[in-house]
Amino acid sequence: MLTDWLHALLEPLANLIGLSPTLLDLLLEAAGETLLMVGGAALIAVVVGLPLALLLLATSPEGLAPNRAVNRPLGLVVNAVRSTPFIILMVAIVPFTRLVAGTSIGTGAATVPLAIAATAFIARLFETALREVDRGVVEAARAMGATRLQILRKVVVPEALPGLVAAVTVTLVSLVGYSAMAGAVGGGGLGDLGIRFGYQRFMPEVMATVVVVLILFVQALQSLGDWLTRRLSHR
Repeated sequence: MLTDWLHALLEPLANLIGLSPTLLDLLLEAAGETLLMVGGAALIAVVVGLPLALLLLATSPEGLAPNRAVNRPLGLVVNAVRSTPFIILMVAIVPFTRLVAGTSIGTGAATVPLAIAATAFIARLFETALREVDRGVVEAARAMGATRLQILRKVVVPEALPGLVAAVTVTLVSLVGYSAMAGAVGGGGLGDLGIRFGYQRFMPEVMATVVVVLILFVQALQSLGDWLTRRLSHR
């Protein structure tokens, strides 16, 4: 189904630019790899990043369970990963990538550094969204006898849902760019196609097509995320 959708989307564009059937097949394969990388990394980032953000929020000085011994080291690790340029992060964790994926090249291998970078990125975005929840709502829940875990699960997260969706949207858009960079070191996807054919083989039509497809992906993700955020907003 995904292949059919991509074919229906990209075939008119390829015909307009003048790509051969062989290059169209390569484009479809690369677009599918990009979607798999972005989707897989985003899923891991959300699953790991939300608990991480809740822990950072709860252990902060104004949180439900202040704990500087946990909050400071955890925050430093998250900030360190966020501040490391992605291309450097990919190279730096090659041994870990080989341990997890069994290889350091290809779509599966690229998903590992993508997920690590996205987790640190989205954790801070989630934390910011969670901090915007009205303190009065939290205090009301505490007054009614809710536990700290109940407050986080049933009050803070639902109230912050529009901001959390917006954070996921920003992360997905960033991951599209990161996935293109992964192509520079054998990560596969649209970035790899653009470098191997558009740059190394001097085929500007391929490079132009890759750029347009990446723009379409970003626009679709941003539009969907904005729509969901508006639907979930209480305002």
